[in-house]
Amino acid sequence: MRRAVLTTTGASALILALLALKPHQPPAPAGAAPRSPAASHPPAGASPGAPTGTGTFTGDPVDTRYGTVQVAATLDRGRITSVKVLRAPDRSGRDQEIAAYALPRLTREAIGAQSAHIDAVSGASYTSQGYVQSLQSALDQAHV
Repeated sequence: MRRAVLTTTGASALILALLALKPHQPPAPAGAAPRSPAASHPPAGASPGAPTGTGTFTGDPVDTRYGTVQVAATLDRGRITSVKVLRAPDRSGRDQEIAAYALPRLTREAIGAQSAHIDAVSGASYTSQGYVQSLQSALDQAHV
């Protein structure tokens, strides 16, 4: 009986810890576009979040708790064709390990989504946030 209580308590604590890793966002109203803290208003005639340029656009460096993240996005007629990480957290071996794990996943997701509106990688919240903000600033440059 005592083991069952301990097992149930431990499992409950683990579930709560996992849920706390990713902040929950309230659902957006129907028809509303996702919002990003670094997003800007697109020019008249352009759809929100849809870059219109061609070329390589360097995002702003974003300082995070574990180091700076900066990316450059290459676009072809508004479509993201590649994202190159210019700066990543590297203060410790663990920072490098997390960046090596998270950044390729974030890049694949950004290319697949064709925007900076992507989910964070679990265990790399700060790096993910920096990546998204830097990518959004690069995409904002493509609006002109």
